[in-house]
Amino acid sequence: MISIRDVARKAGVSISTVSKVLHGYSNISEETKEKVNNAVRELNYIPNSIASALSSKNSGRIALIMEPKRQTQAIDQIFMQYLLGAIDCAKEQNLDAVTLFFSMIEDMDVDQLTRYLLAQNVTGLVIFGMSKDDNVLMQLVETGSFSCVLIDVPYANEKTSSVSIDHELAQYDVAKKTIVDNYEWLEVDHGPQSVLYISGKESSYVSQYRINGMKRLTDELSLKTTFKCGNFSEKEARAITFKYGKDADVVVCGSDLMAIGAMNALIDMDIFHPVCGFDGITLMGYVGKQMNTAKQDFYQIAHTAVEELSNIMKGAKGRKITMPHLLVRMYYKDIIC
Repeated sequence: MISIRDVARKAGVSISTVSKVLHGYSNISEETKEKVNNAVRELNYIPNSIASALSSKNSGRIALIMEPKRQTQAIDQIFMQYLLGAIDCAKEQNLDAVTLFFSMIEDMDVDQLTRYLLAQNVTGLVIFGMSKDDNVLMQLVETGSFSCVLIDVPYANEKTSSVSIDHELAQYDVAKKTIVDNYEWLEVDHGPQSVLYISGKESSYVSQYRINGMKRLTDELSLKTTFKCGNFSEKEARAITFKYGKDADVVVCGSDLMAIGAMNALIDMDIFHPVCGFDGITLMGYVGKQMNTAKQDFYQIAHTAVEELSNIMKGAKGRKITMPHLLVRMYYKDIIC
């Protein structure tokens, strides 16, 4: 069995220095930390306290890594549905689940995060909403130290699965329905229809897929589409619509929250243009105007993710799972029934 003495010898430092690095002491140079962490990885060293925890009867502990949206004062329905679906399934699978926010671990490097999770006896991760900028989390996934399931991230290996709807197809479907349903009131000789498309964050994996869906529809219907980034923000989408919405026949948004901002901007300008969103959150029904949206079952997505994680922890290989989406028309009378 590899001991802390072996790590110290490999790194060329004292045992006390290794201990300080493992416990996160701040008065250690970056060069020394790197030597120790490299030795830990090469020797596959696991501290005794963590090794005993991993072999205990409580080793079926998973971490749900997520972050509620903070751009609005409204309750984050997506976050709550994810949380409920994951916790319900964890209970069914006899797994202990802990919830971690991105903000709690954002200052950790891969080695620190690994030790932090192992110290809590975590053996599996479900990561919700990881972006292209979350390099440490992706590095952690790639190490294979934990069984993982990623929500809305197109990555899988032997110990990692992904769970997602087909965002490109869903965006294509809801935008096409909104445009085609409104052909009859547009002028006959109008030519290529003018569309304002408001996308989510550039660093988001789903945003690029949704943009691809809109580009595909633009080519198919010979649309004149203006693409603008709204960062999943109701406020930013509202401002974009004030600036560009007047000249658009249809406003397509990469999230319901942005669709709410766009619709309210049009109402304030006393303009009627069809608006569609993406996600299917209940809040969309309170805008006062009917809007199409691509609805995701966030509860079921999270439930499926935890069930898949349980299977990987039992030896199954990772894979990509595509969940269904629905096209719905959100209206106030439907959500109060």
